[in-house]
Amino acid sequence: MAGLRAILAGPLLRLEAARGQLFVWVPVFMGIGITAWFSVPFEPSAGAYGAIALFGISAVMLWRLGPELLQPFAVAGACVAVGALAAGWRAHDVAAPMLDFRYYGAVQGRVIEIDRSQSDALRLTLDRVVLEDMAPARTPERVRISLHDQDFTPDPGQVVLVTAFLAAPDGPAEPGGFDFRRMAYFRQLGAVGYTRAPVVLWQDPEEGTQVINRLRTWLAAKMMAAVPSEAGAFAAGAMTGDRSGIGLQTVQDLRDSNLAHLLAISGMNMAFLTGFVFMLVRYGAALVPVLAVRVNSKKLAAIVAFAVALFYLLLSGSNVATERAFLMVCVMLGAILLDRRALTMRSVAISAVLLLLVEPESLGEPGFQLSFAATAVLIAGFGALDRAILREKLPRWMLPVFTMVLTSLLAGLATAPYAAATFNRFTDYGLLANVLTAPFMSILMAAGAVAALLAPLGLAWPALWVMEQASRWILFVAHWVAGLEGAVTAVVQPSAWVMPVITLAGIWLLVWRGRWRWGAVLPMALAFAGWSVTARPQVLVSSDGSLVGLMGREGRALSVPKGGGFIAENWLQDDGDLAVQEVAAARAGFEGPATARRFEVAGWRGVALRGKGAAEAFAAACRSADLVILPSAIKPVRAPAGGCVVIGREVLDATGALALTIWPDHLELRPSRFGARIWMSGRPTLQQLRIDKPNASIAAN
Repeated sequence: MAGLRAILAGPLLRLEAARGQLFVWVPVFMGIGITAWFSVPFEPSAGAYGAIALFGISAVMLWRLGPELLQPFAVAGACVAVGALAAGWRAHDVAAPMLDFRYYGAVQGRVIEIDRSQSDALRLTLDRVVLEDMAPARTPERVRISLHDQDFTPDPGQVVLVTAFLAAPDGPAEPGGFDFRRMAYFRQLGAVGYTRAPVVLWQDPEEGTQVINRLRTWLAAKMMAAVPSEAGAFAAGAMTGDRSGIGLQTVQDLRDSNLAHLLAISGMNMAFLTGFVFMLVRYGAALVPVLAVRVNSKKLAAIVAFAVALFYLLLSGSNVATERAFLMVCVMLGAILLDRRALTMRSVAISAVLLLLVEPESLGEPGFQLSFAATAVLIAGFGALDRAILREKLPRWMLPVFTMVLTSLLAGLATAPYAAATFNRFTDYGLLANVLTAPFMSILMAAGAVAALLAPLGLAWPALWVMEQASRWILFVAHWVAGLEGAVTAVVQPSAWVMPVITLAGIWLLVWRGRWRWGAVLPMALAFAGWSVTARPQVLVSSDGSLVGLMGREGRALSVPKGGGFIAENWLQDDGDLAVQEVAAARAGFEGPATARRFEVAGWRGVALRGKGAAEAFAAACRSADLVILPSAIKPVRAPAGGCVVIGREVLDATGALALTIWPDHLELRPSRFGARIWMSGRPTLQQLRIDKPNASIAAN
């Protein structure tokens, strides 16, 4: 017994010794609570929230009154409870109606955001929505409409009227995939759609409303008017967050060269701008004798830089990456005002805690993951260097170059796994592109600040010229790098457990002290090894049944070359496949006309029906096949006794997109929508289904 106590006491004593370093784990355990809340298949009841709160209170009491060696575990438990409660509170606080049917008719609303869709169409987000013959209680808070085939130039705050097609935001394109519906729910986006009808201006902006959005649009328009080129659109996007003027090809090249983050209004943009303002005010005040002897120029610069950062946050639209950057700047500038060290892991942890409390759903968004990964690794990496030794070993002129290269290298290594898991691609020359553009991005941001100062005097043109040249260079590098052979390597979507293991192991490696930190290497290596052997689904079926994908030797074969383009793109990307839909549709796997695509997997003969005649063709297809896939637009049909298995409206309405694993005697269906969460619609579903061959009875597996 004494030996067991000694074994247990060892880790507890190490935790006690590391007490001053444990705060960085607070957002980690909050994240675990948030992840647990999002992972459960059913919406927690009031009793469940009461139990979580009771658990949290008990953990706090144990922390305050319990044995000292157990206090770290009590704090961890309390943080898990706080994370889960914050997620639940946020989900119910933003609850708003979502469209539950396909709508075609008049849409009236106020323009609050202007951007571009993946097809390069201008896109409007509207609030104060009014839909024809729909009660206000059922009307979404916000809708988003893509404008096709028209030249309408909107302004934020305008009330517009248009006839449009609307539908509820779709769920995941496949089980475990990105859930657009969940993201839309937390943004109170209740419907998305498109229109080819003319947009009518119903009312000009009200005085004093949408001031920031209108200012953003006005500034972007002024920049693009002064610099009428793609370079001007890029500069406007980097400075204001308005990316509506940037072409689709430029956006793609920025992604393929790993430079898309320059438009994200993230830490780099915020750091360049606030750093320039801080230096300008601090050294400018030092040049004025009255201020130099009476005012602490460092603290004055921190206050002015904070005001600029707040304005920039509001101007850019307050996305997650910008909020994270703003919080980091606030913590850093606050430390300067309090005469504390500015850049530490503790400041990163404080920023993460604040963001997770306010927007718990941001934990699963790329902006949060990429931003905090890069910041944490940069602080840890530079903290591990002895700058005095570097100055002795490197010439003074080499230090900026060394710092720039090391910054790009560390940030690239930190964000590479998250970028690959999110975008299913690795940019092979991303480090080169970032090294070549980082100095010019700092010049662009500084020139933008100078242009804003000189604009009232009519002297902004020199700064705008500098902005244009910096933007031209950045875009030149993006186009050149993206065009290099092998610029992009496709990456398969990892299994659900891979990224959490990599994240936790990485945090342990960064923040723990002593030789035990290297224990994180093994689980991280296992996670990367598991990623490399990820198995993809045999068969995928879209949520509307109109697109089917079969995994074969050449990659995934698709049932049709057109239609369902967004879903097809997601499937191929998650496979780690750079092919386009038309190429994938030409692969071996399907036979027959577009209205009846036949296939065979593991001894099962299947038919994917499409078009208006699908209902009439069903009976003949069922007699010749074991499995028939019908579009959900077709009314439910029942197979004859002993006939085929049918996947149609009745199944798809309950499950969403499906992944099929086919065995000789049965097939297993894994739905993309399971359980019953607050952002879902329809009846609850099971997590996995089994259908025996040849009858169509469905039973829980």
